[in-house]
Amino acid sequence: MRIELNSIGKRFNREWIFRNVTLQFEPNTATGIVGPNGSGKSTLLQCISGYLTTTSGSMQFQNKNGIVASEEVFKHVSMATPYLDQEEWLTLREAIVLQKRFKPFRNGLKTKEILQRSGLEHAADKYIRQFSSGMKQRSRLALAILADTDVLLLDEPASNLDKQGVQWFSELLRSEKTNRTVIICSNHHPDELALTERQIDLSQFKPIG
Repeated sequence: MRIELNSIGKRFNREWIFRNVTLQFEPNTATGIVGPNGSGKSTLLQCISGYLTTTSGSMQFQNKNGIVASEEVFKHVSMATPYLDQEEWLTLREAIVLQKRFKPFRNGLKTKEILQRSGLEHAADKYIRQFSSGMKQRSRLALAILADTDVLLLDEPASNLDKQGVQWFSELLRSEKTNRTVIICSNHHPDELALTERQIDLSQFKPIG
């Protein structure tokens, strides 16, 4: 899916987080969005996902069938962030079954296969609220990366992952990034950006004054 951002900006109260952001993201590419804390990386990702509305400018999403209506974009997007809440009252198995009802998984993956690929098969029937921070992050990433979506948005995906977890993430993303538009926000973490073809510093869009 091709994504066009046309002079978009986001303001909270009187403070602009970013302004006049004009960018294009092409299908079958992975782009890294970098910048210091406070540059608006997470906010930009939430605007692209539709979780937040922009204050100014416009966005356009286009797939092989043409322009995607704004109210339909969410069907084509999966997202993993360390700050959005999970359904922690569910077990991981239940969370997978719930997601299937609203958004299928790639290549018709079955629940057992998703558990295996997440590396959390041993915790399938454990409540997510009982997971460690690293296990929660693995579950977020697995559900997003394995979802059958054209657009994959990842915010600091290596957060809370140990060395083994980072390697797992890299291998999973490498296997599932083909034919997708991938956007990764990162604080210059080399493992998060290793599979990106280009990197954009969002601080260049930070309003002055």
